[in-house]
Amino acid sequence: MVYLILAIAIILNACANILIKIGMNRIGVFESFNAFHLILAMFKSVHVLIGILSFAFALISYSYVLNKINLSIAYPLMTSIGFIIVVSFSIFFLSEKLVPLQILGLFLILTGVWLVASFR
Repeated sequence: MVYLILAIAIILNACANILIKIGMNRIGVFESFNAFHLILAMFKSVHVLIGILSFAFALISYSYVLNKINLSIAYPLMTSIGFIIVVSFSIFFLSEKLVPLQILGLFLILTGVWLVASFR
């Protein structure tokens, strides 16, 4: 059950990043950093707001997971699988490009996730 909740936390965290990216793309480019204007724009974006909620639910789920399993297992799985989800989405839906070295890095991450998850 704890690994199901970890999977939910990973997906929520990845979705939060993706939604905030989409929301910020739709808001547009800021000429300079102005926290007040940025916050106002963010709270007008449905994507950003849902992303923030996704982060909140991911935090709740992940906190439960940390209460049940070792951080040395949970954190690598959380970050690496989330990274793979976000990069995959970025490539296929946001038209972001990867260079061959980045692709190699993804395969190394997958190998690392397998090693971490296999030897508990």
